[in-house]
Amino acid sequence: MSTVPGDKKLSGIRILVGRARHQAGDLSRALRELGAVVIEIPFIEIREPASYGPLDSALQRLSIYDWLILTSVNGVSAMWQRVQHLGLDVAPFSHLHIAAIGPATAKAIEKHGLRVDVIPEEYVAESVVASLRDRVSGKRVLLARAKVARDVIPRELEALGATVDVVEAYETVIPESSRTALRSALADPAGRPEIVTFTSSSSVRNFAALLGQERSSLQGIRFASIGPVTSATLRELKLGVDMEAAEFTIPGLIAAIVASRA
Repeated sequence: MSTVPGDKKLSGIRILVGRARHQAGDLSRALRELGAVVIEIPFIEIREPASYGPLDSALQRLSIYDWLILTSVNGVSAMWQRVQHLGLDVAPFSHLHIAAIGPATAKAIEKHGLRVDVIPEEYVAESVVASLRDRVSGKRVLLARAKVARDVIPRELEALGATVDVVEAYETVIPESSRTALRSALADPAGRPEIVTFTSSSSVRNFAALLGQERSSLQGIRFASIGPVTSATLRELKLGVDMEAAEFTIPGLIAAIVASRA
């Protein structure tokens, strides 16, 4: 999302960004360009899986697969680290059809010289399935993702006749160092956030875990969601949704926040 000098539609608004530290930059930078006061407290920490064995094995046997599906930038990054560790290059990927859940994931894939064949209309698992509905029967699919994730893609693709191998590329955990930082930020009358942003269901669940039973500290704070899956998790945990991105991307999330101030 580009801004022009003096375009400060979020001037002085305190916004809490809870993305993992290595991913917060783009969202925080764009919000600051719009005049927001950004508070960064990560709700998610990305860690290596307990074992890279299944991922490494799949990467060394790419010839058996017809499709590769990647559902996050983190998944792309983790996969490519293992590609390099194993001494592979792009050649074993050349026959594969590749599906990315959204434009950010597609960009991360293409950065490594790979071609993305499918980006769904909506950047959620259900839309990935819809995009592949007529293309996977009898095919073998490799899905590299987080340890904990929704089972929509493997379940639905298998129902369509595909064989799906799910491998863990990384895991998300709660950063314990954020617990005190979050509670301190919410307790500060002068500096507490007015808006909290959520970019995944995991970020919502971890936020709730970090918060514990201190729900009273949320009074007056509004919640911004990147899309319907994240919004469903917010509602499930009785946190509510005050704004939701129409396009399920970081620019879409920012646009929703700006629109809420109009």
